[in-house]
Amino acid sequence: MIPFLDLKSINNQYRDELVDATTRVIDSGWYIQGAEVEAFEEEFATWCGTEHCIGVANGLAALTLTLRAWKELGKLQEGDEVIVPANTYIASILAITENHLEPVLVEPDEMTYNLCPEKTAAAITPKTKAILAVHLYGQLAPMPDIMVLAKTYNLLVLEDSAQAHGAEIDGKKAGNWGDASGFSFYPGKNLGALGDAGAVITHDEELAQTIRALGNYGSYRKYENLYQGLNSRLDELQAALLRVKLRYLDGETRRRREIALTYARGIENPEIRQPIGRNATMVSLQSHAFHLYVVRAEARDSLQQHLHNAQVQTMIHYPIPPHQQKAYAAWETQSFPITEALHRQVLSLPISPVMHDEQVKQVIKACNAFRNV
Repeated sequence: MIPFLDLKSINNQYRDELVDATTRVIDSGWYIQGAEVEAFEEEFATWCGTEHCIGVANGLAALTLTLRAWKELGKLQEGDEVIVPANTYIASILAITENHLEPVLVEPDEMTYNLCPEKTAAAITPKTKAILAVHLYGQLAPMPDIMVLAKTYNLLVLEDSAQAHGAEIDGKKAGNWGDASGFSFYPGKNLGALGDAGAVITHDEELAQTIRALGNYGSYRKYENLYQGLNSRLDELQAALLRVKLRYLDGETRRRREIALTYARGIENPEIRQPIGRNATMVSLQSHAFHLYVVRAEARDSLQQHLHNAQVQTMIHYPIPPHQQKAYAAWETQSFPITEALHRQVLSLPISPVMHDEQVKQVIKACNAFRNV
């Protein structure tokens, strides 16, 4: 069976370095808010091309703390509207409602599955104060257009870059477009820790300081608490492991793009809609980090079973859209046809930097052999 994601093999590439990093932390005797976190924050900020990085507990915390910081700084207040894609993972929306802000769900662009600038513009009201732009599956949302809207209507922009480490438009990476960006380093992400971890990046020093304090019990200085904060900190061990893996991220992203390009050119089955065209090039794929390679099929469940029988493991991201989850039962009467169709039809093929060429060919062969009967 070709695994959907072989984390063991990915991490085994750097096993010796990961063990050395772990040993360094153990021997240091310092496990929270130490030299490893400080070094990772500096290295990740430099890699992203931003000024500030604040390590936090996970990707959801990164989004939640940023919105909370804007409230503390008087830039948001309870009840303000935040535009967000209807077809995102629920974490994007949880961060909004946790802060007692009002999510405004917007249908995606049917080709990219990301925010559509025209639909976003149509959703703006006097109560709209922010846009949460999700870079779904690893592809940057149309940030140049979104930033024009933000400037026109004086809106804050928070990027959800949990799946888009290294994706870029015109040389500008994910996280550098908006006012701030949240990253997840969940083990399965393109830059994955060996546990939960996350970060916020921003060019805004005041925002960075506020987020850092909020995630540290609301404290800038020990035993002095300015805010009713919480405990949400990146720990020394995960930071040390992330420092190792960050050094290899560019190469792994290139491999993901190579596999995506091979899929695009090799899968010829008209029953399978691909996220990129056959004429794509490595240059044209810079806006996509290919955290996931997501295809669409009317007979999605039959396709998944066919691929399983052909020894190809797949996953569905995500089977139930947020507005149909019990957690948001108040939205059950709302209808988002494009989003609902996507969640019925999408299927994620294996795409991993440790996949062999023969495995890629096997996936292509299995896809081309599928017939919905």
